[in-house]
Amino acid sequence: MRRKKLVLNTLLLSSSSVLMSAIAMVFQIWLVGRIGAVGIGLYQLIMSAASLGMTFAISGIRFAAARLVSEELSGVCGEGVRHAMRSCLGYGLFFGAAAWAMLWLLAEPIGVVCIGDARTVSSLRICAFGMPCIALCSAMSGYFTACGRVWKPTVVHLIEQLFSIGAVMFFLSRADASDIASSCAAVSLGRLAGDVLSAALMAFAYITDMRSHHACSSARPPVVGRMLKLALPLAASAYARSALSAALHLLVPRGLKKHGATADIALANYGVIQGMALPVLLFPSCIMAAVAELTVPQLTESQLRHRTDDIKDTVSSLVGKALRFSLIIGLAMMLLSDLLGEKLYHSADAGRYIRLIAPLVPVMYTDMVIDGCLKGLGQQVKSMVINIIDVFTGLVMVLWLLPLYGLPAYIAMMFVTETLNLALSAACLKRAVKSELSFSLAEDDLDADGVMV
Repeated sequence: MRRKKLVLNTLLLSSSSVLMSAIAMVFQIWLVGRIGAVGIGLYQLIMSAASLGMTFAISGIRFAAARLVSEELSGVCGEGVRHAMRSCLGYGLFFGAAAWAMLWLLAEPIGVVCIGDARTVSSLRICAFGMPCIALCSAMSGYFTACGRVWKPTVVHLIEQLFSIGAVMFFLSRADASDIASSCAAVSLGRLAGDVLSAALMAFAYITDMRSHHACSSARPPVVGRMLKLALPLAASAYARSALSAALHLLVPRGLKKHGATADIALANYGVIQGMALPVLLFPSCIMAAVAELTVPQLTESQLRHRTDDIKDTVSSLVGKALRFSLIIGLAMMLLSDLLGEKLYHSADAGRYIRLIAPLVPVMYTDMVIDGCLKGLGQQVKSMVINIIDVFTGLVMVLWLLPLYGLPAYIAMMFVTETLNLALSAACLKRAVKSELSFSLAEDDLDADGVMV
């Protein structure tokens, strides 16, 4: 029954992810035609800066809620789940509000000084209002993942996506097409409308679902300490990674300008890679992302019950499937790159960058699944440390090589950092699985009185 439920959830989340990714891809193609490569490049920089606020708003709460609720579901009544989620929602509301305040107050220095373009300030202030919604949705999404009812947030996210796209198109129709600042602000406003609707729908789904966890007279278990132990280390490492990642992306157009490109050409080149080529290459990864997300509660349960054979079999199966799937996708992307660039964007440059980056597809997709396995085994901090090393390496390469060699250096940086991340993550996962097996063998060697035999 448990395996059947897992298969159904995987199929549901995978199919819905494919649908939403397809919708997002079609919308991205339309958006490129509407605001151009320069506009896409500037908006990508806005989102890179706003991602810092999102990271602070979430502060590890999605994973903490999923893990904490998974642990509490093994209890005899629903009070543990209720108490755990009250703590998680309070945590999310606090950090979401703090992220809103910081992004609103610092929008001008971030836009003018860090990004180097005053046209981003209004968009950053609009993005600030979505931070509390994002934080609360993350906590509730973690709850639904742990409970095995992923269809509820899936439906909410699909409605949010469609509504957000409609809102963006509505606001863009009233913006000056020649004004990149107003166009980016219109896109940000549409996304904000989607965030607000998503929070409202998710709250409704959560409140109605929580009725299935009946309260009881037993004492409430202490969960705040466990929640903080799960969330804060992950949050701290996420802050570091997000800050380094934002710095890396903000420095790319500057590095291209130092190499000799004009400001708009630098933004356009950056937009072609980040806003056109990479979305195509990462489109099929939604299946791997869905599998990785559902791996967390499955491996957590196996770890808590010391089912080491299940852990080994699950990890081996998932990594093998991810590698085979990604090799097929990577080869297809290489062979169809020119056709994809021309048909989707009417851009030979987009096709060329799809072909150049396609060999990285197996590395990126497999790494997604390995990260999910690491989180499921409680190795989330080590996973984030590896991600920090990855981004720091990329930042050094961008600072050092981009002004000298331009875009080829940026492509080389992607290959070096992604390969490094996969190698370190795979080694960490191997040690984690081996540690679980060693623990199981040690338990088997104990007699009923706890004495070695």
